[in-house]
Amino acid sequence: MIEVSLILPDIRSTHNVGSIFRTSEIFGVKKIYIAGYTPYPHIASDPRLPHLSRKIDSQIHKTALGTEKLVPFEIFETVIQAIEKAKIEGNQIYALEQNNRSVSLKNAKLARKCAFILGREVEGVAPDVLDHAEQIVEIPQHGTKESLNIATATAILLYDISTYKSNKQ
Repeated sequence: MIEVSLILPDIRSTHNVGSIFRTSEIFGVKKIYIAGYTPYPHIASDPRLPHLSRKIDSQIHKTALGTEKLVPFEIFETVIQAIEKAKIEGNQIYALEQNNRSVSLKNAKLARKCAFILGREVEGVAPDVLDHAEQIVEIPQHGTKESLNIATATAILLYDISTYKSNKQ
């Protein structure tokens, strides 16, 4: 069985973060590494101003529906710090992104324990961050748009891994 964690670098939308928590809980994601300015649920000893922490927590909760309390997460100042921690915890690093080095998710060879770097809403995964990935995978697309919403892409990724994991080991 493949253990999956997610790395969220500089995601802007609280609704996307909440949706990712909800989908992650459904598919058994082991951990979410939250990096940069990505909004995150309230934590003990929260460094944010109390009213901001409550507001952000409430916005995430609207789409997470309580799953933000069920999926373990850790917060990092930078995505590189999050990647390094994921590696220390035994994860092989993958990036979900379209570029000239990416392979179709259907053809990806996944490790037993992996962490996926997800792309920022507008810019995708930064080129310098892609260098930290063992493999870059993409979701095959047939339309004219170049990208999916991050929460939608995460749902497709996690569903695909859960459905085809025995074929990819």
